[in-house]
Amino acid sequence: MSVLVDSSVILDLFTNDPLWRSWSEQQLVQRDLTDELVINDIIWAECSGSFSRIEDYRVVMDELAFSREPLSEEALFLATKVFITYRRSGGTKFHPLPDFFIGAHAAVSGHSVLTRDPTRIRNYFPKVHLIYPK
Repeated sequence: MSVLVDSSVILDLFTNDPLWRSWSEQQLVQRDLTDELVINDIIWAECSGSFSRIEDYRVVMDELAFSREPLSEEALFLATKVFITYRRSGGTKFHPLPDFFIGAHAAVSGHSVLTRDPTRIRNYFPKVHLIYPK
């Protein structure tokens, strides 16, 4: 199985989050034994803010050894369609949220998503398998 790792999980490690680091680290170790762990450019960009130098960030990301996949045209198209649905249902953001790109990527590529915050993906991509704290 392939698992798209949401930035929330990676950021727990980078920020040493006192509430979530242990859960996130356990999930990554456990999933790495049996699954391919994947990120995309949106996730890569979101996590980079914890570093002041790109060289340092690259070293850490290389150590984590995630597979990195680009977003396909189909995923980008789906993310925009879902964003339009979100706006029509009263959503207040004016630009597609990273969750829409992540959810669309998973939906189109058949990835599960490892996240701490399943709400938007669950609501807008109900067929995507989610791995989250319960």
